[in-house]
Order: sequence, then structure tokens, then C-alpha cells
Amino acid sequence: MTSIRADLDSLPAYVPGRTIPGAIKLASNEVSLPPSRAVLEAIAEAAAGGNRYPDLAVTGLTGRLAETLGVAPERIAVGCGSVSLCQQLVQATCREPSDEVVFAWRSFEAYPIVTQIGGATAVTVGLDDGFRHDLDAMAAAVTPRTRLVFVCSPNNPTGTAVTGDELERFLAAVGPEVVVALDEAYHEYVTDPHVVDGLTLLDRHPNLVVLRTFSKAYRLAALRVGYAVGAVEVITALRKVCSPFSVSSVAQAGAIAALADADNLLASCAEVVEERVRVRDALVGAGFVVPPTQANFVWLALGERAGEFAAHCLDHKVVVRPFPADGVRVTVASRAENDTFLAAALAFSATG
Repeated sequence: MTSIRADLDSLPAYVPGRTIPGAIKLASNEVSLPPSRAVLEAIAEAAAGGNRYPDLAVTGLTGRLAETLGVAPERIAVGCGSVSLCQQLVQATCREPSDEVVFAWRSFEAYPIVTQIGGATAVTVGLDDGFRHDLDAMAAAVTPRTRLVFVCSPNNPTGTAVTGDELERFLAAVGPEVVVALDEAYHEYVTDPHVVDGLTLLDRHPNLVVLRTFSKAYRLAALRVGYAVGAVEVITALRKVCSPFSVSSVAQAGAIAALADADNLLASCAEVVEERVRVRDALVGAGFVVPPTQANFVWLALGERAGEFAAHCLDHKVVVRPFPADGVRVTVASRAENDTFLAAALAFSATG
């Protein structure tokens, strides 16, 4: 008889996008471009620097982020990707199995996983008819047992976003006792001026914490670096529950170099934005239900046909990410790769 937790048998599995030789991978919201030359040089230099443990406090990257964002270093926590910070938030806020974590569904598939790992209770609230967060319903779902709320904007996997006014009303309704985590992993792709920028709300709402990442627009998915910005009390707690040395010296060096080369790296976001409009317009024209997106992917609301569509795309050498019974998420990639996907999608549409 072992003492392994029995509830782990029911833990939902994180499903990564498949990589299939010879097929175009549009399943993981990755940027296929490599890090810039300056970033690669910084990574190589750090890797050659010797076999030493990384800086436990991530001092260099924290300081550079503080300068870039215009906030005090003690208001920033760096983690092994923003998903690690999500888990730390659960650990920092929840102590009892009755403690609740509220999030929209469908949203980032890591939320139920980190909630269960943290021993808390997940409370899910369905998206509205436009595949957006129903913030009124989420506010109504908050109880005296609620410790944490995740709001994903732009939402993964639907691409829809929350406006600043909507989040302000939500924060007022929730009150100051519940930590609200605004997950902005795709912030750099946002073009709608009405979409919330969480950093502008932090001073008015000490219970708000903003999560961002270097995995997407900064092209460092393999190095696993994300960060949280919030009130000192919340950030201090996040640092206390962080695994020691979880951000490597190579990752820190790459992220610092990426911040220095931000103008170059983020220029490619404009190309993604242009392509996502073209891809969505083509899909809508072919009869698919595709909500407006502020991320680097599109969502096809296919319901029960999600698996069938994914299998069809694979037959056409394109890997997409199906969410059974809900829909399919497709990364916006290069024009040529998008054309290959669109050809497959239009062929599927033609079959009815």
C-alpha cells in the first residue's frame, strides 16, 4: 500500500500539440521563427559560462523587467513559464480542499490541472454565446470560499478578449479579498484598444496579478520563462512557493536579451495580425463559426465535428489542436503554411 494521492487518477492530462514529421504543426500557438541573433548569442554565452546554479532570485531579469515595465522589482516574480506561476498562485492562495478556484471554460487547459494539484476545488463558468468570458456569471460564482480567479485574455483557445471596462466592473463585483489573475500570455498580439492592459489597473486593484510570458511573441517557448506583476504581498507569496532554481541561467540570459531586442522581435507580431485577419475572413467565408481573435491563433467552433476536422487536416499534412465536443484551435503561421491549412479547411467545408 502506497501513500500516493488517489485523486491523481482523475487528474486531467495536459495535451500538447502533436509533432508529426512531414506535417505542418499548427497545434501549439508556437512562433516557428527562431530567437533573434542577439538572443541566440546571449544564450550561447550563458551556456558556455560554466556549471553553476542560476541566480535564485532571478535578479538580472527581474531588474530588466522592472525598468521595461516601470514597476518596482519587488512587484515582479519570474517563473518557469507562466503556467508555473499559475500553479504557484493556487499554492499561495488555497489551503483547504474546500477552497475554490474560479475560471471560464473552455479556457487554458492548465487551470483545472494546477487547481487539482494544489488540492483546491475548481469552479468552472461557461463562455457566453460569443465564446467570451461571461464575467457577470463568473462574479456570481464567487463565494466566501473563493480564493483565486483566473481570467484569460486573450482567451486560450478561443482568442476572444476582455475589455478594460469589463474587467474593472468584474473587479468591483468580486471585491478586494479574492486574488484575480489576468493571464495575458498573448498580450503582444492585441490590437483592439479596448482590450484590457492589466498593468494599467494594478495600482487601483492590489488583488490583481498580471501574468505574461516570453514563450510566444519573444520566441523562447523552449526556455520556459514567464513573469507575474502585482502587489508586493502577492508577489512575495509567489516567490515563497517557487521551486528553487526553476529558471535557468540560459533562460534568464535569453529573456534579458529578448527584452533588449524587443523592437526587432515584436515586429513580426504585425505579420501575424495581418495573417489572422486573412485566415479568419477565409474561414468565415467558407461557413465556419470563428470568433474575432486577438491572439496568434483562430478558433473554429465545430462542436462534435472537432475530431473529424482534425483528422481531415492531418490527411492534408496539417496538425491542428482539437478540443473534443467544442472546437479546434489553429495557430496562425506563415502565409504559405496558412494557405495549406486553408486549402484543407475549405475542402472539409465542401464536404458539408
